[in-house]
Amino acid sequence: MPAVVEVHSAQLPPETRRKLTRVDCQALETAGLLDWERFELIDGQLILKLSKSRLHTIVLHILHVWLQRVFGEAYVEQEVPIDLGPRLTPTNQPEPDLLVLRRPFLDFRTENPGPADLLLVAEVSATTQDYDLGAKAALYASAGIAEYWVLDLLDMRIVVHRNPAGDRYSSLIAYAVDEAVAPLAAPANPIRLQDLVQ
Repeated sequence: MPAVVEVHSAQLPPETRRKLTRVDCQALETAGLLDWERFELIDGQLILKLSKSRLHTIVLHILHVWLQRVFGEAYVEQEVPIDLGPRLTPTNQPEPDLLVLRRPFLDFRTENPGPADLLLVAEVSATTQDYDLGAKAALYASAGIAEYWVLDLLDMRIVVHRNPAGDRYSSLIAYAVDEAVAPLAAPANPIRLQDLVQ
């Protein structure tokens, strides 16, 4: 007689998975098996970077120029790896779209900037809102990054994360396309998303 079979998870059990480390990824890169231009390491997993839409590229460029005007060219970097502290760095190597440094980028010749070196981290998000507002926000909060912006091009808003507390930010405010927000480190320099998308 046939019996009813329960449905089993399509996921492998967590104990069978192995998180990758930066050391693992460097070995894969050396062997020619990993192209860092296409991936970032988040929580021990290689995450494929999606191609950017034209709007994403334009907003990223205009935001980059604006941040350079506000903070100076030597203090703003685009798509470079950051460290997240001793607990998180071994299995994480995020590359935010933009970051603003406390010191000139030339001070980081032999090391990546860490949370204490970062005034602002920003992601432009056209198709990855859940990831940028979820996993990345939790990761940046856990590292103690003081301010994290997500320029959400789907809902046309800037979501500003401040005051990291554990794996979340205690202040989370969304600014509509026509509402101005200024970085904590430059309060006299507001910007609106509509300034970036027009």
